[in-house]
Amino acid sequence: MFRIRGITRSVVILGLVSFFTDMASEMLYPIIPLFLTGTLHTGAEGLGWIEGVAEGISTGLRWLGGVLSDLSGKRKPFVWWGYTISAFSKPIMGLAAIFGGWPVFLAGRASDRLGKSIRTAARDALIADATAKKHRGVAFGFHRAMDTCGAIAGPVIAAAVLYWRPQTPLMWLFFLAVIPGLVSSLLVMLWVKDKPHAPDAKAARERAHFWQHYSPAFWQLIAANTLFSLGNSSDSFLIMRSTELHFGVNLMGRDAGTAAVGDLMRYALFGAILFAVFNTVYAAAATPAGKLSDRLSRKSVIGFGWVIYAGVYAGFGLLSDTWTPWALFAAYGLYQAFTEGVTKAYVSDLVPAAQRAGAIGLYYTVAGLGQFAASVLAGLLWKYFGPAPAFLAGTACSLAAIPVLLSIHTKKAVQSSGE
Repeated sequence: MFRIRGITRSVVILGLVSFFTDMASEMLYPIIPLFLTGTLHTGAEGLGWIEGVAEGISTGLRWLGGVLSDLSGKRKPFVWWGYTISAFSKPIMGLAAIFGGWPVFLAGRASDRLGKSIRTAARDALIADATAKKHRGVAFGFHRAMDTCGAIAGPVIAAAVLYWRPQTPLMWLFFLAVIPGLVSSLLVMLWVKDKPHAPDAKAARERAHFWQHYSPAFWQLIAANTLFSLGNSSDSFLIMRSTELHFGVNLMGRDAGTAAVGDLMRYALFGAILFAVFNTVYAAAATPAGKLSDRLSRKSVIGFGWVIYAGVYAGFGLLSDTWTPWALFAAYGLYQAFTEGVTKAYVSDLVPAAQRAGAIGLYYTVAGLGQFAASVLAGLLWKYFGPAPAFLAGTACSLAAIPVLLSIHTKKAVQSSGE
């Protein structure tokens, strides 16, 4: 199907599935902060709680989904249900503008993120299962690139709708997003196949326990991830800060409730274009970053990504020029490229095949709990002290996590994986 060294047919199909799902999700993500603050009239603290709960569910339950996938020995049912639940959750969020307000939005957003938590670990385990270890970095990088191409298309579609139909209520984008979401669900149903594991005794023993045992190196990675995640607040804060810098408005305070519909459309269009820039950089750099991690140590590549993250958050906290959002969002795309896919490859290296879904899920469960705390804290800091402390907290946590990451010893863990 595709002739890229290390990229199998399964990886390509799962890349297409993620392409359409991210098209749906990223069509909405840049407008969610404006929908909450401008349409539903929540402030900084409310945004922090809602996004913290949503992202906490997204990553916080991945461990459970991953372990259940390992225990069942199946991946596809978790992948299909996850994508399907997310697809039908999109219009629920839009309905919040008609009735129910932010509680209805939170229900839809939480359901959307629940779908992500169910599918992600099983899907990533499928990618690892279908790929030789020496090509795992490029395989995950390719998948992230496909995923992120959808994330480019989504904001572009949203921007086109907002440009050509500026009076369109933001809620209608939530109904439009259900279409690519259902395409993903159909692709999984028709084309994705489980890859059965060899029925050896060791794999059976590993799969039989709900509370799985992992290598010391994996737990060191969890420790580093915990520290980093405590400063990794929701991207919604980046969007709101960018809008404030570019337009000179205080959308976390007095200007949110008084913004005219036309102004909200301009802000939403700006956010959509900004996110398209971010995702373009992310997509372009994801596969090369994955290849780099196949040649160098994965922890060094991840550590470099965390350094970029620290610089981005420091920039959002300290800089105030109108060009700042464009430069920092481009750099933020590099951070994602150097960390997201490489981290999944690294976790896959550290554990046996029969435990991969659970391990990947546990990693992102820890990240989700940290991101929930970080988002709530960022909202409170922004509300009472302004944006600078909210972002500088993220810088401090990421820099503190890097030495913990680089101290990981992986030789024993690699041997224990049997690869």
